[in-house]
Formats: sequence, C-alpha cells, structure tokens
Amino acid sequence: MTRFTFLSTAIEPERAVLVGVEWRRDSWPVERSLDELERLADTAGAVVVGRMTQRLERPVPKSFIGSGKLEELKSMVARLDADVVIFDDDLTPAQQSHLERAIGEPTKIIDRTALILDIFGLHATTREGRLQVQLAQLQYLLPRLRGMWSHLAKEQTRGGIGSRFGQGESQLEVDRRLIRNRISSLRRELRELEKRRGVQSKRRSSSDAFRIALAGYTNAGKSTMLNALTGSNVLSEDKLFATLDPTTRSYTLPGGRAVTITDTVGFIQKLPHGLVEAFKSTLSEVLEADLIIKVVDCADTEYLRQLEAVDRVLEEIGAGDRPTLTVFNKADLLSDEEADLFRRRHPGALLYSAYTGLGTVELLERLVQEAAATDRLLSAEIPYREGALIKLVHERGQVVSEEYLDTCVRIVAKVPHRLANKLERFRTE
Repeated sequence: MTRFTFLSTAIEPERAVLVGVEWRRDSWPVERSLDELERLADTAGAVVVGRMTQRLERPVPKSFIGSGKLEELKSMVARLDADVVIFDDDLTPAQQSHLERAIGEPTKIIDRTALILDIFGLHATTREGRLQVQLAQLQYLLPRLRGMWSHLAKEQTRGGIGSRFGQGESQLEVDRRLIRNRISSLRRELRELEKRRGVQSKRRSSSDAFRIALAGYTNAGKSTMLNALTGSNVLSEDKLFATLDPTTRSYTLPGGRAVTITDTVGFIQKLPHGLVEAFKSTLSEVLEADLIIKVVDCADTEYLRQLEAVDRVLEEIGAGDRPTLTVFNKADLLSDEEADLFRRRHPGALLYSAYTGLGTVELLERLVQEAAATDRLLSAEIPYREGALIKLVHERGQVVSEEYLDTCVRIVAKVPHRLANKLERFRTE
C-alpha cells in the first residue's frame, strides 16, 4: 500500500519578541504593560517567545534602547528565531530604520502603534470603521516611507548608466504624493459619512429616548453588558478590541422609560493619538450621550490605571464633563471581603456582573434615577390639533394635572428634556 505524507498548509504564527522600557515617570509597571502588549500580539495572531526590558530616563535618540541592550536584543532574536520585534512605545522613523539595520532582515521591527493599527485593520467591519483605520494607517506610514526605497538607493551607489536619474527618490516622492492624495480623499469620505451620522443623530435626538453610552477599557465587558441588558447578540470575545464599530440597541427601563444603549470602541493605555483623531466621529456617540457608563473590570489588578486611561481619552475627545456612572463589571470574581472593600472605596459606583446578572436590579434602578434626573417639570397649553404631542406627553412623561379647555389642554407634567424642548412654544410658565 502506498503511504502518503501530507504537509500542513496552515500558516505558522509569527514569533515575536517584546521590548519594554521602564520609565521612572510612568505609573504603569513595565511587566504589566508588556502583559497587555502580549495580549495585543496574541489578538494579531503572533506568539510571544521572548521579552526584554530596560530602565531609562529617556529614549536613546538613535536606537531607542542602549547599545548594549541592542546587542542583547540582536542575540535574542537570532537565538529564538523571531520574526518580529515589538516595542511597547512609539518609535520614530529614524529609530525604526536604525533598529531594522542593526537586527537585520528578515526580522520586522514595529511599535505598539503599528500593532494596534494592524488589529484595528483586522476588526473594522463597517465602511466608516475601515476608512478610519486606513486614514490612521496612512498617516502612520507617510513619515516612514524612506526606508522602504532603500534598495533603490543602493542600486544608485554602483554608478554607471541609470545611476544619475534618482529613481528611488523620484519613486519616493510619487508615493508620498499618492499617500497624501489618498489621505485627503479619505478625509472627504469621512466628512460625508460624518454628515450622514449627524442627520441620524438628529433623528435620534428628536426622539425622547434617554441615550446611554458604554465606555471603558478594552475587554472590560461592554459588549457582554449590552447583550445581557438588551438580549442582543453583539460579538463579545475575550480579546482586546474584539469590537470596533458602535452598536446601538433600544431598551425599556422598569416603569416604561425608553432608552438607547450604545457600545463603543474600547480604550487602552498609550492609545495612538492618530486613532483617537480618526475615530472621533465614531466616538461622537459618547459625546451625544445623556449618560456615559464607565465599565471597569474590577477583577483586574490594574483597574485604577485602566480607569485613568479611560478618563484621559474621554477628556481628549471632549467628553470629560459628561454625566457618568462607574460600573465595576465581573464582580462575580470578587470575594465578599473584596466586594465590601470596593463599596467603601467607590461609594458612588455599582458592582455588577454581565455574566451572572449580579447587581442587575441595582443597575436598572440607578438608570431609572439618572434618566428621571434630566426630566423637567413644566406647564403647557397644548392645542387639540397637536394630538400627537398630547399623546407623547402621556406616554413619555408623568402627568401631574390635566385640564381640558375650549381650544387646548392645560397640562402640568414632568417630561424628558427633549420632549420639554418640543413643548416650549406652548409653555405657560
């Protein structure tokens, strides 16, 4: 009998070495930061085979890390047969180019920003999300183009025919121009999509639904929370940046109050500024919310630093002054003593578990209170011809008194602020 040997056609995961620097000014322990970087690498499909750390006051201008550490890194890459070296901090184009020459081909040198951009490129599903990722990627690539054409520069140094035309530099300039044109085109497309989003937002704001946005560190459980509350089936995985595009679901609170709940992209420490800029239109869902729920993984030992990172991004997008409610998710993983400690340390926050439903009643009661806090008490004389508006007051508001006059209905009611705006022209006090 003939025996056949089948060769595996599965793509082998890239072998990665992580490099982190412990800065004296940084509040994040370098090993914890590298743990997060390893999870990012895993999300991108790489397997981490080694780590290297160094303590520095500031980056070395030429190579980011010291010359001794660079030699150690070169030796580690060769010993572990690494395909890629991932730095936990941003590299300048010059530093990246120097490191590539020092480590040698075919090993790639990338930084945290490039890794996150790669993950966003894998997970963006909507047209707007893909355009935003493309824009951020091209903005990152533009200053790094020179090294990509170094092989042409080497050809020119040989002299002779063809060495005087400067093909490499010409091609470099062509590519720069093409990328700038593409960046301008992407910005125009995103502005058009932002206008459409604005129209949709006005339609939503014309409704009286109380708008809630879920914001938080990536993998804190926002999507799981949305699914648990609304019965949705939004993708939720134990991976960083499992979902990028905002998802909105309608929900009715106890007592009949209509709300919308929007799940947004997760935040992370050292989130690239270019990504924050590119995703500002998506994050506008947070800006327009009546209430931002900051979802925190209370089982993570670095939860306080994660909460600080979320607050920084909210400030950066202009949502730092919005009403917020902090919800500590994954409370089922806490012991009774740890839960009591959380309640004492964070008296205004709620303990909750999207997985088991722990704390759901308390959360819904709090949302009812938060929604009611924005209501306005007013008196209005609404003409009978505005029957739809009268019906809306009964459906969405709490009628205190009602008197039927010859041409109108005099109503005193507590109503949502958006409905109050519609009643303003009929207001009597």
